[in-house]
Amino acid sequence: MNAQVFHIEDIPVRALQGAFVEAIMENDNRVWSSEQGHVECRFEQIIGNSPALEFVLAEVGRVAPTDSTVLVLGETGTGKELIAHAIHNISPRRGRPLVKLNCAAIPFDLLESELFGHEKGAFTGAIAQKIGRFEMADTGTLFLDEIGDIPLALQPKLLRVLQEQEFERVGSGRTHRINVRLIAATHRDLTKMVRRNKFRSDLYYRLNVFPVVLPPLRERRQDIAHLVSHFVEIFARRMGKQINAIPQETLDAFTSYSWPGNVRELQNLIERAVIRSENGVLPNPLPISDLNPVTVTPAQSTFRDSQRALLLQALQAAGWVIGGPGGAAARLGLKRTSVIAKMKKLGIERPVPQNEMNRLAATRESEQESLASN
Repeated sequence: MNAQVFHIEDIPVRALQGAFVEAIMENDNRVWSSEQGHVECRFEQIIGNSPALEFVLAEVGRVAPTDSTVLVLGETGTGKELIAHAIHNISPRRGRPLVKLNCAAIPFDLLESELFGHEKGAFTGAIAQKIGRFEMADTGTLFLDEIGDIPLALQPKLLRVLQEQEFERVGSGRTHRINVRLIAATHRDLTKMVRRNKFRSDLYYRLNVFPVVLPPLRERRQDIAHLVSHFVEIFARRMGKQINAIPQETLDAFTSYSWPGNVRELQNLIERAVIRSENGVLPNPLPISDLNPVTVTPAQSTFRDSQRALLLQALQAAGWVIGGPGGAAARLGLKRTSVIAKMKKLGIERPVPQNEMNRLAATRESEQESLASN
């Protein structure tokens, strides 16, 4: 075989275990780290070492020890449930239950009962008392996936249990008090849903205490080789196959692909490739029609681009607030003046709000009309 290949043992795979990340910003030596004695099972399923992923894990390390509500945002297939597990596993609640519910998978008429439970005879078919997910998660963590799919009619009840930590089962007037830490996730743009009156603004603000934004796979391409090796090992062991080499052209195809389905799509394609593999070589599972190359950032500009991406992500997560406890500077572990200086150096400016743009446009139009009349 003449084509250049990578042998499996030559591809380093690092499961990031613990919230450890070096601040990538120039002239800043701050390091975020967790206790080395307790990292064995924390982030064992999260593969990669790209700056974008390390920033996310640093955010996880900050919020996990608290009881604050976390809103995990990201495209489908980016690993939102893994982040929820990571937050729970390094929180003080790690010995308590982690209860999960996919809100999009439950019919509307059953969702209230799934969340809060019901009493016997509360409705047709309620032949016995049922404990809801909030009650199951008492003293632990509740992960509500696809929170954007909760119907408007049910949102006030969810808001109440988040604010008051109390609820009633369907068909009961008895109030139950609980102690639950909530992690919610969605691939939807909740701000747009709020503007369109499809999601309550008060519930959104209650959920958006600490947002964690997961980067799509196309923004962490340097992790692709690690992920490929990880999934190849898993599926080869499961199928009793031996995969010894990955051709360079196959890795190049993976790196150039845009991955609209993110890590989940990569995982499924690796499974397909392992099934089709022969002579210990992993074939390219991407059909030619699906190969949509993208421009890969040259190596010499990677560092600057990574800085810019991290700074933008921190600013957006902080609502473009630079100083203060929740500002971008605190999130990055930098001084406020350092963040401002880096914004100028990297050409980052705060976006002008739409109402301000409209006001400026109206002012210019008024000035032009005044000049024309003179």
